[in-house]
Amino acid sequence: MVQHRNSISTWSVVALTLAAFLSVPQPQAEETTWPVTQDTLPNGLTVIILEDHRAPVVTLQVWYKVGARNEQLGNTGISHLLEHLMFRGTAKYGPGVFARLVQERGGSHNAFTTDDHTVYFENIAASHLDLLLDLESDRMANLILNEAAFEAEKKIVMEERRLRTADEPASDLWEQVSAAAYTAHPYGWPVIGWMNDLEAITLEDVKKYRETYYTPGNAILVIAGDVSSDNLLAKVRATFGEIQAGPPVPVVRAQEPPQRGERRIFLRRPASLPIYIAAYHVPNWQSADSFPLAVLSVILGGGRSARLQKTLVEEKALVLAADADYNRTAHDPPLLTLSMRIAPEKPWQDAETVLFQEVEKLKTVRVTDIELERAKNLVEAQFVYGQDSLFYRAMQLGLYAALGDWTLISTVIPGIRAVTAAEVQRVAHTYLRDENRTVGILIPEGPPPARESLETGLGDTPVH
Repeated sequence: MVQHRNSISTWSVVALTLAAFLSVPQPQAEETTWPVTQDTLPNGLTVIILEDHRAPVVTLQVWYKVGARNEQLGNTGISHLLEHLMFRGTAKYGPGVFARLVQERGGSHNAFTTDDHTVYFENIAASHLDLLLDLESDRMANLILNEAAFEAEKKIVMEERRLRTADEPASDLWEQVSAAAYTAHPYGWPVIGWMNDLEAITLEDVKKYRETYYTPGNAILVIAGDVSSDNLLAKVRATFGEIQAGPPVPVVRAQEPPQRGERRIFLRRPASLPIYIAAYHVPNWQSADSFPLAVLSVILGGGRSARLQKTLVEEKALVLAADADYNRTAHDPPLLTLSMRIAPEKPWQDAETVLFQEVEKLKTVRVTDIELERAKNLVEAQFVYGQDSLFYRAMQLGLYAALGDWTLISTVIPGIRAVTAAEVQRVAHTYLRDENRTVGILIPEGPPPARESLETGLGDTPVH
């Protein structure tokens, strides 16, 4: 089971190692029509089926529209804790039986929690799909939650938090930056939860949370692979259709007010090298500016040809790595982050100066046609090449369905292709402003933790 900070992003379905291939403009892939069937059961469950008969395999995913954004201070981390508990078994399939049945048939399974979703998935031969339908519908309706299982999984989650924060300086800094950047919205607290909250959560809290959010009306069932939608819908109705609809899900009304001045935090702790993050409030997919912002983030931090890589890493050797991250498909307005791991014996102040110079260049000098096309090709290729995988096509269906409409997938390529150099310059002016920025600097003090990671994807590194 893995927990993510907004890591299921339209722009991250394949690794940025594609950058080398895309160093010159490539022919753009054409859009295709997917054979998708969508239905809604009387209990509110959304069912999306993608037929793909190229191989006798299937992926099944259950998307619950609940994550850290649905929590309250005092119970942060409860979504991720419940994800763990969903593997604790039912009266029909006891502890460990779910995993054993899937693995005995050559399948795989896992789950993840983000700010916006909790997702469970299995990949298996199509001949075993009936078993998956029974397993997932059974634990949706009949999960057993008892004190022994609760205490065991709570200890596991608390240990995850200790390993992820105490031993990972980058994650520790990211938590502090998020908390400073968001003053009113739940994106400001970590998906894995604050330790004090994890200690205080009770079994009754989890039961009430599950009764509220783990209902058919708050879930999306995605099935993709060697299936027939006509036959499959009848099986879905037979397994999931009898589950009670459940109460209405509370609406998240929190909105982050505009930031009116730079916020700056310093974190002093054991680490090997300084780490730097600059985070800007930006809109999500609901804004037309989201496509230029996606391209902007690639121009700055997407691969070897990106500006931060060339200037800060290669030319000036001030940092070991630099990155830009933007999750366009966040449910609510996210942060666009620029992060750096400072090189040994180099002042972080020098790296910051060069970083902000690169940001100002985007505002004052339009990107070249070649650079713009390279960035657009990279974004498009990530999106299209991810569709070669049955699993990631199902992920895209679930992600966009959770946003409100899976057919939003068809807007991505046209939206990216339409981005102009003038738009990139405009969104840089609009959002990459000093007063809209939260800066976090990790200052190493003492020996680094033994498990410290050298990763630089500071905003979306998973917890195992």
